[in-house]
Amino acid sequence: SRPYTPMKGAFSNVWFDRYKICNDCPEHIESIDSMCRGLTDLINDEVKNGIAKNRILIGGFSMGGGMAMHLAYRFHQDLAGVFALSSFLNKDSAVYQALKSNESALPELFQCHGTADELVLYSWGEETNKMLKSLGVSASLHTFPNLNHELNRTEIEKLKSWIVKKLPVEAPKAN
Repeated sequence: SRPYTPMKGAFSNVWFDRYKICNDCPEHIESIDSMCRGLTDLINDEVKNGIAKNRILIGGFSMGGGMAMHLAYRFHQDLAGVFALSSFLNKDSAVYQALKSNESALPELFQCHGTADELVLYSWGEETNKMLKSLGVSASLHTFPNLNHELNRTEIEKLKSWIVKKLPVEAPKAN
């Protein structure tokens, strides 16, 4: 729980603060980076426990997807992939700045968005997808007609198929 500016500073369970819910304002980079540090600790714990970074996917819904894109494309470009459901990045996102100077391979992006989303406009998700593609990200965008800011079964099934393809079951290691 943190103060959330779009709710007049009331506490809300959000990943990071925003100045407002739109794609053409500055990012609240201090709160984004603070959360990235905490999430990096979680990734590092998994690696210490024997999980290779190329076997880790991150993602989320709405702000969670935005958070995942920041985390992966700015700080952990060696992850297996990213999913972002009903999510977007601001027009001048720090993610875009980081990728402009990138030379390495990037995690694949699996993105879904409903065309009837009234909170996170479909055009914002579409613009995010196009911008990331232009910066070298292998990105797919799955469109769901008449879907608002919510998930549906077909979207979850597509995500599951993508995850299984990205992280196939590993064969047991011989001694």
